[in-house]
Amino acid sequence: MNPPVAPLDHPAPVAPAAPVPPPAGGAPAAAPASAAYDTALLDAAALLKANRHGILSMVAAMACFIANDTLVKLASQSLPTSQLIFLRGVMATLLVLAVAHGLGATARLREAARGSVAARAAVDAIATVLYLVSLFHLPIANATAINLASPLFITVFAVLFMHEQVGWRRWAAIGIGFAGVLMIIQPRAQGFNAFALLCLAATVCHAARDLLTRRIPRGIPSILVTLSTAIAVTLLSGALSLVEGWRAFGPAQLGLLALASLFLAGGYYAIIDAMRHGEVSLIAPFRYTGLLWALMLGFLVWGDVPNPLAWAGIAMLIASGLYVLHRERVRAREGAGKSPTATAPRNAS
Repeated sequence: MNPPVAPLDHPAPVAPAAPVPPPAGGAPAAAPASAAYDTALLDAAALLKANRHGILSMVAAMACFIANDTLVKLASQSLPTSQLIFLRGVMATLLVLAVAHGLGATARLREAARGSVAARAAVDAIATVLYLVSLFHLPIANATAINLASPLFITVFAVLFMHEQVGWRRWAAIGIGFAGVLMIIQPRAQGFNAFALLCLAATVCHAARDLLTRRIPRGIPSILVTLSTAIAVTLLSGALSLVEGWRAFGPAQLGLLALASLFLAGGYYAIIDAMRHGEVSLIAPFRYTGLLWALMLGFLVWGDVPNPLAWAGIAMLIASGLYVLHRERVRAREGAGKSPTATAPRNAS
C-alpha cells in the first residue's frame, strides 16, 4: 500500500534511512489511473452517442426506403415499369449530383466509373430493376421480407468466394432463414407468384453488391458510390424503356416520382450516415425495422395482411438474420481479445 500523501502545503517528513517520496512525486502516480478512467468514461459516452446516432439513422433510412417503395408501387399502376424507374432515376441522379457538388466531390467524378465502383453500380442496377419489378406484383411486406434475406446470402457468398469459416450454428441459422423465406414465398403448383422468385434473385444481387462494396477503396467518397449507382440504374432502365415503350404521364405521376426521389436520396444519405457512426454489428440489425414500416404501410395503403404461414416465416427469417449478425459480433470480439494491442475493456452488450 502506498504511504499516505500529505497536503501540498505541509510536506511529508523525510526519514533518514528510508526517504518517503514527497507529495509532488506521489500525486502524479495516481494521475495516470485517474486520467485513464476519465478517458474510458469519455470513450464510452462517445460510443453510446455514436451508436444512438447510427441506430436512428438506420431506422430513418429504412423508413425512407419503404416510403419510396410505396410511392413507386402506387405510380406503377399507371406507368410502365422501366419508364417509371427511368424517370425516378433521372430525378434521383440530379439530387445526388447536387449533393455531391455541394460536398466538393464532383472534382473526382472519374472515380465513379472505375473498377469496383462501376462493378458495384452495375450489380446494384440489376438488383434495383429486379426488385422493383417484383415489388409491383407482390405485397410490399412480402417483398421487403424476402429482401431481408440478404445477410444470409452474404454469409454463403463469403464461404464460397472469400473462403471464410462458418460453424454449424451459423449454417443452422442460414437453413432456418431460408426455410422462413420459403414460408413467405409459399411455392405451390396453383396460384404461385413467380415474381417472388424474381424478388429472391434481386436479394442475391443485393448480397453480391454488399460484398463488392468491401472492395471499394475507403478514400472514395460515399456520395460518389451513390451517384454511380443512380446513374447505372437510370441508364439500364432507360435502355429497357426503349423496348417496353412509353406511356403519357401527367403531374400526378411526376409528383409521386419526385417525392419518391426525395425519399430515395434521403434513404441513401441516412444509411451511409448510419454505417459511419457507432458499431456496425449493433446498428445493422435495425435494418429489420424496414419490415415494420412495410407491414404498416402495406396495411394502410392496400389492406395487405400476411397469412399465418408468412408471419411464421417472417419471424424465422428475422431471428436467423439477427443470430448471424450476433455471431459475427462475437467472432469480432474474440478476434479483438486475441490481439496483443487489445488492452482496453470491452463494452458489455
